Amino acid sequence: MSHLVAIVGPTAIGKSKLAIRLAQTFNGEVVSADSRQVYRFMDIGTAKPSPEELSLAPHHLINIINPDEDFSLAQYQKLAHRAINDIQKRRKLAILVGGSGQYIWSILEGWGVPEVPPNPELRQSLAEKAAREGKDKLYQELRKVDPAAAQGIDPSNVRRVIRALEVYKGTNIPFSRLRCKQTPPFKAMIIGLTTDRVELYRRIDSRVDEMIEQGLVAEADRLLNRGYGFKLPAMSGIGYKQIGAFLNGGLPLAAAIQQIKFETHRFVRHQYTWFQLRDSRISWVDIGSDDTDSQITESVARFTAGAAEAGHLLR
Repeated sequence: MSHLVAIVGPTAIGKSKLAIRLAQTFNGEVVSADSRQVYRFMDIGTAKPSPEELSLAPHHLINIINPDEDFSLAQYQKLAHRAINDIQKRRKLAILVGGSGQYIWSILEGWGVPEVPPNPELRQSLAEKAAREGKDKLYQELRKVDPAAAQGIDPSNVRRVIRALEVYKGTNIPFSRLRCKQTPPFKAMIIGLTTDRVELYRRIDSRVDEMIEQGLVAEADRLLNRGYGFKLPAMSGIGYKQIGAFLNGGLPLAAAIQQIKFETHRFVRHQYTWFQLRDSRISWVDIGSDDTDSQITESVARFTAGAAEAGHLLR
């Protein structure tokens, strides 16, 4: 059995920087578990590591598809398994990092993801229903047929609500029941980064302001000029959606920025339903502690020492 380190937690907590530091320290490579950083050309709004940061350690599953291409959990899982297997075959440490709960747990828990093909007509019909009657109406429909799946989906994430309904309508079996689990072929250490909510919201607001300064508006405009409209799933996420409303004249920039901050705060609360502080599998570390770095480094050193003794990692 090989070894893997996973870094989880809310957005803006510092997961990517920690992953790079651990990769440099422990001869590792980073496997992204971010549902938005897979898209090319979407750098600022997804808080993607900079080219300089990407050059500090090998990264996988970043910039792999265009914004108008479909990308499913099943596709992610296949690519992530392939990357992790390749890293481990070379006796290096695989470091899985991200805040997308479905992506993370599909790997760590060995989910069997249903191979139900997309149904464009049904998706369009459900999307129109959400636009016409409200996204909460669609979410309530999912709660009726599959409450377990609904519990793990953000009600505002219409794309994932539609996918769960698509699986149910295509098989007449709840999406949650089709997701069987198999023990993954690796031993995992899960590090969770957290801090108090006031500090986390401050970090989020600061990051949003930095995104604006770095050119988020211009990035969104370039994407639009490339033909990637704001109705695409990739472009409907937090940040691009609000800037799209500004570019279309429907929202002042200051209001758009404030909405990005508010929606990111709400998204973080949902992330904590995926990564719960009481989850004993996760070794939580408060980033406000004085010895955060040394605490994490020592823990990973102990974990990798056992892997090296077993012959799974190069010393």
